[in-house]
Amino acid sequence: MTITAGPLPTRTTPGALAGGFLTGGVIGTSLAAFVVGCIIESLPLCFAGLGLSVVYGLLFFLAGVPRRLREAAVVPRTALAMIESLEAVGGEATSDIAVRFDITVAPNDASAYRVEFTQNINLADLPDYRPRGVLVVEYPPDRPWRVRIVKRPTPEWEDRAAGARLDSVPGPAMVSETPGGCALGFLTLLGLLLGAAVVILLFRADLFAQDASARPPSSARPSVSSTSSTTVVSSASATVALGPDQSFLDKGELRRAIDALTKGKGTRPALTVVVQERLLSVVFAPTGTQAPQFDPRSLPYARFPALVDEATTLGVRSPQTWQITAYRLTGSLTIRVGVTGADGAASLEADGRGKVVRRTPAR
Repeated sequence: MTITAGPLPTRTTPGALAGGFLTGGVIGTSLAAFVVGCIIESLPLCFAGLGLSVVYGLLFFLAGVPRRLREAAVVPRTALAMIESLEAVGGEATSDIAVRFDITVAPNDASAYRVEFTQNINLADLPDYRPRGVLVVEYPPDRPWRVRIVKRPTPEWEDRAAGARLDSVPGPAMVSETPGGCALGFLTLLGLLLGAAVVILLFRADLFAQDASARPPSSARPSVSSTSSTTVVSSASATVALGPDQSFLDKGELRRAIDALTKGKGTRPALTVVVQERLLSVVFAPTGTQAPQFDPRSLPYARFPALVDEATTLGVRSPQTWQITAYRLTGSLTIRVGVTGADGAASLEADGRGKVVRRTPAR
Protein backbone atom coordinates (compact mmCIF):
# COMPACT_ATOMS: atom_id res chain seq x y z
CA MET A 1 0.00 0.00 0.00
CA THR A 2 1.64 3.26 -1.15
CA ILE A 3 0.87 6.29 0.99
CA THR A 4 1.82 9.94 0.86
CA ALA A 5 2.34 12.43 3.65
CA GLY A 6 -0.38 15.02 3.92
CA PRO A 7 0.10 18.52 5.30
CA LEU A 8 -0.52 18.87 9.02
CA PRO A 9 -0.65 22.62 9.57
CA THR A 10 -0.12 23.82 13.08
CA ARG A 11 0.20 27.34 14.33
CA THR A 12 0.49 29.29 17.53
CA THR A 13 -2.62 31.43 17.90
CA PRO A 14 -2.65 34.89 19.51
CA GLY A 15 -4.77 33.43 22.28
CA ALA A 16 -2.08 30.82 23.02
CA LEU A 17 0.60 33.54 23.09
CA ALA A 18 -1.48 35.66 25.46
CA GLY A 19 -2.17 32.64 27.65
CA GLY A 20 1.53 31.82 27.79
CA PHE A 21 2.40 35.37 28.82
CA LEU A 22 -0.34 35.41 31.48
CA THR A 23 0.68 32.01 32.84
CA GLY A 24 4.30 33.10 33.08
CA GLY A 25 3.26 36.30 34.83
CA VAL A 26 1.16 34.45 37.40
CA ILE A 27 3.93 31.93 38.08
CA GLY A 28 6.56 34.64 38.47
CA THR A 29 4.35 36.77 40.68
CA SER A 30 3.21 33.96 42.97
CA LEU A 31 6.70 32.48 43.40
CA ALA A 32 8.29 35.88 44.01
CA ALA A 33 5.55 36.83 46.50
CA PHE A 34 6.02 33.60 48.44
CA VAL A 35 9.83 33.89 48.53
CA VAL A 36 9.82 37.60 49.41
CA GLY A 37 7.16 36.98 52.06
CA CYS A 38 9.37 34.33 53.65
CA ILE A 39 12.40 36.64 53.59
CA ILE A 40 10.66 39.63 55.13
CA GLU A 41 8.53 37.38 57.38
CA SER A 42 5.20 38.56 55.98
CA LEU A 43 2.57 35.85 56.27
CA PRO A 44 -0.07 37.79 54.26
CA LEU A 45 2.35 38.08 51.34
CA CYS A 46 3.17 34.35 51.51
CA PHE A 47 -0.52 33.45 51.52
CA ALA A 48 -1.18 35.92 48.69
CA GLY A 49 1.44 34.20 46.54
CA LEU A 50 -0.02 30.76 47.21
CA GLY A 51 -3.60 31.99 46.79
CA LEU A 52 -2.85 33.63 43.43
CA SER A 53 -1.55 30.38 41.95
CA VAL A 54 -4.50 28.40 43.35
CA VAL A 55 -7.10 30.87 42.03
CA TYR A 56 -5.44 31.03 38.60
CA GLY A 57 -5.27 27.24 38.43
CA LEU A 58 -8.97 26.96 39.28
CA LEU A 59 -9.95 29.59 36.69
CA PHE A 60 -7.76 27.90 34.08
CA PHE A 61 -9.46 24.56 34.81
CA LEU A 62 -12.97 26.03 34.62
CA ALA A 63 -12.18 27.89 31.39
CA GLY A 64 -11.13 24.62 29.77
CA VAL A 65 -14.24 22.64 30.76
CA PRO A 66 -16.28 23.52 27.61
CA ARG A 67 -13.37 22.59 25.36
CA ARG A 68 -12.85 19.27 27.13
CA LEU A 69 -16.55 18.48 26.87
CA ARG A 70 -16.47 19.17 23.12
CA GLU A 71 -13.39 16.99 22.70
CA ALA A 72 -14.96 14.15 24.70
CA ALA A 73 -18.01 14.18 22.42
CA VAL A 74 -15.92 13.59 19.28
CA VAL A 75 -16.12 10.00 18.00
CA PRO A 76 -12.58 8.62 17.54
CA ARG A 77 -11.43 7.42 14.13
CA THR A 78 -9.83 4.00 13.64
CA ALA A 79 -6.91 3.41 11.27
CA LEU A 80 -3.97 1.14 10.58
CA ALA A 81 -0.48 2.22 11.57
CA MET A 82 3.07 0.92 11.20
CA ILE A 83 5.75 1.14 13.89
CA GLU A 84 8.79 3.09 12.69
CA SER A 85 10.68 2.84 15.98
CA LEU A 86 10.06 2.42 19.70
CA GLU A 87 11.97 2.77 22.93
CA ALA A 88 11.29 2.30 26.62
CA VAL A 89 11.36 5.60 28.49
CA GLY A 90 10.53 4.55 32.04
CA GLY A 91 8.92 2.04 34.35
CA GLU A 92 7.96 1.62 37.99
CA ALA A 93 7.02 -1.21 40.31
CA THR A 94 4.08 -2.23 38.12
CA SER A 95 3.62 -4.62 35.22
CA ASP A 96 3.48 -1.74 32.70
CA ILE A 97 6.33 0.23 31.16
CA ALA A 98 6.16 3.53 29.27
CA VAL A 99 7.17 3.13 25.61
CA ARG A 100 7.67 5.98 23.14
CA PHE A 101 6.37 5.06 19.67
CA ASP A 102 7.18 6.70 16.33
CA ILE A 103 4.57 5.42 13.86
CA THR A 104 3.09 6.03 10.43
CA VAL A 105 -0.71 6.36 10.56
CA ALA A 106 -2.62 5.48 7.37
CA PRO A 107 -6.28 6.66 7.57
CA ASN A 108 -8.76 5.30 5.02
CA ASP A 109 -9.95 8.71 3.81
CA ALA A 110 -6.94 10.96 4.38
CA SER A 111 -3.22 11.21 3.73
CA ALA A 112 -0.85 9.28 5.96
CA TYR A 113 1.32 11.03 8.52
CA ARG A 114 3.99 10.39 11.15
CA VAL A 115 3.29 10.86 14.84
CA GLU A 116 5.20 10.29 18.08
CA PHE A 117 3.48 9.43 21.37
CA THR A 118 4.03 7.53 24.61
CA GLN A 119 1.81 4.73 25.90
CA ASN A 120 2.09 2.23 28.76
CA ILE A 121 2.58 -1.34 27.54
CA ASN A 122 2.42 -4.48 29.66
CA LEU A 123 5.80 -6.16 29.99
CA ALA A 124 4.38 -9.45 28.77
CA ASP A 125 3.13 -7.77 25.56
CA LEU A 126 6.39 -5.98 24.67
CA PRO A 127 7.58 -8.70 22.25
CA ASP A 128 4.43 -8.07 20.14
CA TYR A 129 5.57 -4.53 19.29
CA ARG A 130 8.41 -4.47 16.78
CA PRO A 131 9.57 -2.07 14.06
CA ARG A 132 7.62 -2.50 10.78
CA GLY A 133 4.78 -4.15 12.68
CA VAL A 134 1.21 -3.06 11.79
CA LEU A 135 -1.14 -1.90 14.55
CA VAL A 136 -4.72 -0.70 14.91
CA VAL A 137 -4.92 2.81 16.40
CA GLU A 138 -7.59 5.36 17.30
CA TYR A 139 -7.43 9.15 17.30
CA PRO A 140 -9.86 12.09 17.36
CA PRO A 141 -10.29 13.37 13.78
CA ASP A 142 -9.69 16.97 14.92
CA ARG A 143 -6.58 16.03 16.95
CA PRO A 144 -4.67 13.43 14.90
CA TRP A 145 -1.61 13.65 17.17
CA ARG A 146 -3.53 12.06 20.08
CA VAL A 147 -3.02 8.51 18.85
CA ARG A 148 -3.63 5.51 21.11
CA ILE A 149 -2.99 1.86 20.28
CA VAL A 150 -6.11 -0.33 20.26
CA LYS A 151 -4.94 -3.35 22.24
CA ARG A 152 -8.05 -5.42 21.50
CA PRO A 153 -9.33 -4.45 18.02
CA THR A 154 -12.47 -5.87 16.47
CA PRO A 155 -12.06 -9.04 14.37
CA GLU A 156 -12.45 -6.99 11.19
CA TRP A 157 -9.64 -4.59 12.05
CA GLU A 158 -7.52 -7.44 13.39
CA ASP A 159 -7.78 -9.21 10.02
CA ARG A 160 -6.96 -6.00 8.16
CA ALA A 161 -3.87 -5.43 10.29
CA ALA A 162 -2.70 -9.01 9.79
CA GLY A 163 -2.71 -8.68 6.00
CA ALA A 164 -1.69 -5.02 5.61
CA ARG A 165 1.60 -3.79 4.19
CA LEU A 166 2.30 -0.09 4.75
CA ASP A 167 5.04 2.21 3.49
CA SER A 168 6.89 4.67 5.68
CA VAL A 169 6.06 8.36 5.60
CA PRO A 170 9.08 10.68 5.94
CA GLY A 171 9.34 12.67 9.16
CA PRO A 172 9.49 14.71 11.20
CA ALA A 173 7.02 13.08 13.57
CA MET A 174 4.18 15.25 14.87
CA VAL A 175 4.08 15.37 18.68
CA SER A 176 1.57 18.10 19.59
CA GLU A 177 -1.11 20.43 18.32
CA THR A 178 0.82 23.68 18.40
CA PRO A 179 4.58 23.55 18.80
CA GLY A 180 4.75 26.94 20.46
CA GLY A 181 8.29 27.60 19.35
CA CYS A 182 10.40 30.59 20.31
CA ALA A 183 7.54 33.11 20.45
CA LEU A 184 5.49 31.21 23.04
CA GLY A 185 8.53 30.32 25.13
CA PHE A 186 9.83 33.90 25.02
CA LEU A 187 6.49 35.40 26.09
CA THR A 188 6.11 32.88 28.92
CA LEU A 189 9.61 33.66 30.18
CA LEU A 190 8.98 37.40 29.77
CA GLY A 191 5.77 37.17 31.80
CA LEU A 192 7.54 35.20 34.52
CA LEU A 193 10.39 37.73 34.77
CA LEU A 194 8.04 40.72 34.74
CA GLY A 195 5.81 39.21 37.42
CA ALA A 196 8.78 38.51 39.67
CA ALA A 197 10.27 41.97 39.00
CA VAL A 198 7.02 43.73 39.98
CA VAL A 199 6.91 41.98 43.35
CA ILE A 200 10.60 42.65 44.07
CA LEU A 201 10.25 46.33 43.14
CA LEU A 202 7.18 46.76 45.34
CA PHE A 203 8.93 45.28 48.37
CA ARG A 204 12.52 46.33 47.63
CA ALA A 205 12.64 48.62 50.69
CA ASP A 206 11.76 45.74 53.02
CA LEU A 207 14.15 43.37 51.27
CA PHE A 208 17.19 45.63 51.39
CA ALA A 209 16.39 46.75 54.93
CA GLN A 210 17.15 43.27 56.25
CA ASP A 211 20.03 43.38 58.75
CA ALA A 212 22.98 41.75 57.06
CA SER A 213 24.63 41.29 60.42
CA ALA A 214 21.90 38.88 61.46
CA ARG A 215 23.09 36.39 58.89
CA PRO A 216 25.43 33.70 60.20
CA PRO A 217 29.08 34.10 59.25
CA SER A 218 30.34 32.06 56.35
CA SER A 219 32.29 29.77 58.70
CA ALA A 220 29.07 28.86 60.53
CA ARG A 221 27.01 28.13 57.44
CA PRO A 222 26.45 24.50 56.54
CA SER A 223 28.39 23.27 53.55
CA VAL A 224 27.41 20.70 50.95
CA SER A 225 30.10 18.32 49.84
CA SER A 226 30.75 18.45 46.10
CA THR A 227 31.34 14.69 46.16
CA SER A 228 28.04 13.75 47.83
CA SER A 229 25.45 11.52 46.21
CA THR A 230 22.05 10.11 47.08
CA THR A 231 21.11 6.50 46.32
CA VAL A 232 17.57 5.07 46.43
CA VAL A 233 17.06 1.35 45.72
CA SER A 234 13.82 -0.65 45.60
CA SER A 235 12.86 -4.06 44.26
CA ALA A 236 11.87 -2.54 40.90
CA SER A 237 14.21 0.39 40.35
CA ALA A 238 17.20 2.33 41.62
CA THR A 239 18.40 5.91 41.29
CA VAL A 240 21.66 7.68 42.08
CA ALA A 241 21.72 11.50 42.26
CA LEU A 242 25.06 13.30 42.34
CA GLY A 243 25.78 16.48 44.23
CA PRO A 244 26.69 19.86 42.74
CA ASP A 245 29.76 20.21 40.50
CA GLN A 246 29.61 16.51 39.62
CA SER A 247 28.72 14.70 36.43
CA PHE A 248 28.30 11.10 35.41
CA LEU A 249 30.64 11.88 32.51
CA ASP A 250 33.48 12.28 35.03
CA LYS A 251 36.01 9.47 34.70
CA GLY A 252 34.89 6.35 36.59
CA GLU A 253 31.83 8.05 38.20
CA LEU A 254 29.22 6.03 36.31
CA ARG A 255 30.99 2.72 36.77
CA ARG A 256 31.27 3.32 40.53
CA ALA A 257 27.54 4.07 40.75
CA ILE A 258 26.56 0.91 38.83
CA ASP A 259 28.90 -1.25 40.93
CA ALA A 260 27.37 0.21 44.10
CA LEU A 261 23.85 -0.66 42.93
CA THR A 262 24.71 -4.25 41.99
CA LYS A 263 27.25 -5.03 44.71
CA GLY A 264 26.35 -8.17 46.66
CA LYS A 265 23.19 -8.81 44.61
CA GLY A 266 24.61 -11.02 41.88
CA THR A 267 23.43 -10.56 38.33
CA ARG A 268 20.34 -8.35 38.48
CA PRO A 269 19.00 -7.85 34.91
CA ALA A 270 17.60 -4.47 33.90
CA LEU A 271 14.95 -3.32 31.44
CA THR A 272 16.35 0.20 30.98
CA VAL A 273 19.28 2.30 32.17
CA VAL A 274 18.90 6.08 31.85
CA VAL A 275 21.82 8.45 32.50
CA GLN A 276 21.63 12.23 32.74
CA GLU A 277 24.14 14.83 33.93
CA ARG A 278 23.70 14.08 37.65
CA LEU A 279 21.00 11.38 37.70
CA LEU A 280 21.24 7.64 37.04
CA SER A 281 18.02 5.57 36.86
CA VAL A 282 17.84 1.78 36.49
CA VAL A 283 14.59 -0.14 36.02
CA PHE A 284 15.14 -3.78 37.01
CA ALA A 285 13.36 -6.67 35.31
CA PRO A 286 10.67 -8.30 37.48
CA THR A 287 11.41 -11.87 38.53
CA GLY A 288 10.18 -14.37 35.97
CA THR A 289 9.43 -11.85 33.21
CA GLN A 290 10.13 -12.77 29.59
CA ALA A 291 10.67 -9.17 28.51
CA PRO A 292 14.03 -8.37 26.84
CA GLN A 293 16.60 -7.54 29.51
CA PHE A 294 20.34 -7.12 30.00
CA ASP A 295 23.07 -6.96 32.64
CA PRO A 296 23.58 -3.26 33.51
CA ARG A 297 27.25 -4.00 34.29
CA SER A 298 27.85 -5.00 30.65
CA LEU A 299 27.35 -1.50 29.19
CA PRO A 300 30.42 0.24 27.70
CA TYR A 301 30.45 3.08 30.21
CA ALA A 302 33.92 4.19 29.15
CA ARG A 303 32.45 5.08 25.74
CA PHE A 304 29.62 7.25 27.10
CA PRO A 305 31.53 10.57 27.28
CA ALA A 306 32.69 10.14 23.66
CA LEU A 307 29.15 9.32 22.53
CA VAL A 308 27.78 12.47 24.20
CA ASP A 309 30.56 14.55 22.63
CA GLU A 310 29.74 13.14 19.19
CA ALA A 311 26.01 13.80 19.64
CA THR A 312 26.75 17.46 20.39
CA THR A 313 28.37 17.78 16.95
CA LEU A 314 25.17 16.86 15.10
CA GLY A 315 23.93 20.40 14.59
CA VAL A 316 22.95 21.42 18.14
CA ARG A 317 24.50 24.76 18.97
CA SER A 318 24.92 25.56 22.65
CA PRO A 319 23.76 22.13 23.97
CA GLN A 320 21.87 22.37 27.25
CA THR A 321 20.93 18.82 28.30
CA TRP A 322 21.84 15.27 27.34
CA GLN A 323 20.45 11.82 28.11
CA ILE A 324 21.68 8.29 27.50
CA THR A 325 19.11 5.46 27.40
CA ALA A 326 20.10 1.79 27.17
CA TYR A 327 17.40 -0.76 26.38
CA ARG A 328 16.84 -4.04 24.60
CA LEU A 329 13.41 -4.07 22.97
CA THR A 330 14.20 -5.83 19.68
CA GLY A 331 16.73 -8.45 20.73
CA SER A 332 19.96 -6.45 20.47
CA LEU A 333 21.14 -3.93 23.03
CA THR A 334 20.66 -0.30 21.94
CA ILE A 335 22.27 2.77 23.45
CA ARG A 336 20.52 6.01 22.46
CA VAL A 337 22.13 9.38 23.15
CA GLY A 338 20.01 12.54 22.86
CA VAL A 339 21.24 16.13 23.11
CA THR A 340 18.96 19.18 23.22
CA GLY A 341 19.69 22.85 22.85
CA ALA A 342 17.95 26.11 22.19
CA ASP A 343 17.73 25.42 18.45
CA GLY A 344 16.68 21.76 18.41
CA ALA A 345 17.65 18.22 19.33
CA ALA A 346 19.94 15.59 17.87
CA SER A 347 20.51 11.95 18.68
CA LEU A 348 22.57 8.91 17.82
CA GLU A 349 22.30 5.19 18.45
CA ALA A 350 25.09 2.77 19.30
CA ASP A 351 25.29 -0.98 19.77
CA GLY A 352 26.21 -2.84 22.94
CA ARG A 353 29.92 -2.15 22.37
CA GLY A 354 29.43 1.60 22.00
CA LYS A 355 29.85 1.64 18.21
CA VAL A 356 27.65 4.27 16.54
CA VAL A 357 25.19 2.74 14.08
CA ARG A 358 22.82 5.66 13.40
CA ARG A 359 22.97 9.45 13.61
CA THR A 360 20.00 11.85 13.57
CA PRO A 361 21.17 15.46 13.17
CA ALA A 362 19.16 18.41 14.49
CA ARG A 363 16.54 19.72 12.09
